[in-house]
Amino acid sequence: MDWEWLKEFARGMIKPVAALAVVLMAMLLSYLQRLGLEGEMIYSIFRSFLQLSIIGFVLQFIFNQSSSIWIVVAYLFMVSVAGYTAGQRAKHVPRGKYVAGASILAGTAVTMFLLILLNVFPFTPRYIIPVAGMMVGNAMTVTGVTMKRLRDDIKIQITLVETALALGATPRQATMQQVKRSLVIALSPVLDNAKTVGLISLPGAMTGLIMGGASPLEAIQLQIVVMNMLIGASTVSSIMSTYMSWPSFFTKAYQLQTKVFISD
Repeated sequence: MDWEWLKEFARGMIKPVAALAVVLMAMLLSYLQRLGLEGEMIYSIFRSFLQLSIIGFVLQFIFNQSSSIWIVVAYLFMVSVAGYTAGQRAKHVPRGKYVAGASILAGTAVTMFLLILLNVFPFTPRYIIPVAGMMVGNAMTVTGVTMKRLRDDIKIQITLVETALALGATPRQATMQQVKRSLVIALSPVLDNAKTVGLISLPGAMTGLIMGGASPLEAIQLQIVVMNMLIGASTVSSIMSTYMSWPSFFTKAYQLQTKVFISD
């Protein structure tokens, strides 16, 4: 059996292990300030090391496969984990995990389809999986915030919503302002990041390319594509999540489901 890949991996881990020095510094500061975060730091670093190592081997395996089915499997796995995580954030939204998962799937799939159709990225694991990971991660955050904020806003203004319903408004009309507010709040960080990209910090994709030897001009071309796709996927996913959350907030008689807004 050829163990050359394992030797190469071990040699490559020298610098990551050396970088643990800054974590030790953080642990020392936590100890001196009596924050009690030393154990949490150790756990976080160990978990990130384990997860990234496993993912590295999995991606190495997928990249060496000729079948495109592995791209789909990896993508659906990421969407499933993201849907569960976003659903946990919006835990008071009925079927929140399924709503989040379906919303993330819709937003990222539509965006990815357009990028492939326009020949922005080739349909290969080396391109699609990292790109999908960035989109799914961003859509996960936005979707979770949208769903949680929408439910919380309706709860805060429940009297206003019920009054609108009593006057004959549809659920969409009665909650239009709450929906708009939740979408604006959820999407604002993505838009702010696009406005300040390159001015405050260099994004991960751009930094990775530059450190990998690519020219800054090539790096910014990819980063522009990344920012565009993040805005597209996040917007579609967040809007989809509001439409899919509505049925669980109202009865068939256009009345609020009181039990959804009781617990905290």
